[in-house]
Amino acid sequence: MLMPSILTNNFFDDLFDDFVEPARNFAPATTSTFSKLMKTDIKEHETGFDLAIELPGYRKEDVNAELKDGYLIISAQTTKDNDEKDEHGRYIRRERYSGNCQRSFYVGENITEEDIKAKFENGILNLTIPKKEEQPKAEEKKYIAIEG
Repeated sequence: MLMPSILTNNFFDDLFDDFVEPARNFAPATTSTFSKLMKTDIKEHETGFDLAIELPGYRKEDVNAELKDGYLIISAQTTKDNDEKDEHGRYIRRERYSGNCQRSFYVGENITEEDIKAKFENGILNLTIPKKEEQPKAEEKKYIAIEG
């Protein structure tokens, strides 16, 4: 029997996830950690695509966008230090965080850096990528020299 998905959710499980989830966020390289990084919304319209990539906690200086072999590669890297000292200069607490993430999207080999528009605002990287038709490559004839 088909049921709407709202009826199959167990809301009590969601209630208790918040108690377990913080521990997962500090686990190194777990699948649940990576699934929360760089969440992306992609909208298609007649002339291209709009991407909105969430990068909370990152600054514009931390984010890089690169176009290589038809792939748009978005990467972000940050390092944060939280040092607290008492009045005598002794550490009360000293925490460090360093993290990076990367994601790539195939945009086609005929897209150039000048075609892509990017804006970083409030922890969200907005990209506009135009649609370009693939130009068929002219068949190149290659001849073999015949000695005689």
